Amino acid sequence: MTLWDRLKDSVQTMQAQLTAKKHELQSAAFRDASMAMCALVAAADGTIDPSERQCVAQLIATNDVLQNFPPDDLHRRFEDHLDELTTDFALGTASAMREIGKAKRRPAEARAVV
Repeated sequence: MTLWDRLKDSVQTMQAQLTAKKHELQSAAFRDASMAMCALVAAADGTIDPSERQCVAQLIATNDVLQNFPPDDLHRRFEDHLDELTTDFALGTASAMREIGKAKRRPAEARAVV
């Protein structure tokens, strides 16, 4: 089995575990940390390409675990983080990390965000 296949299997397993815990992942801290993490992923290379923005936005809209939250609210939070990252990458990253840090109060949520 190649590294890519193992990674793909690992991601599928983690997604199944998250789906099973969906009812535990309903706090505002989880919502905000998840959107901050999504924005950091979209901007991982230091730029925010429109295709990356669209791809992550689609993932947010279709993710089973995130169905606990209104899609418009998630999209707005995601876009707000992207705007911060675009305006000032360092400050935007710090802001996103603060949001992610708030999820540490609940270990299950912190693991789900990461």
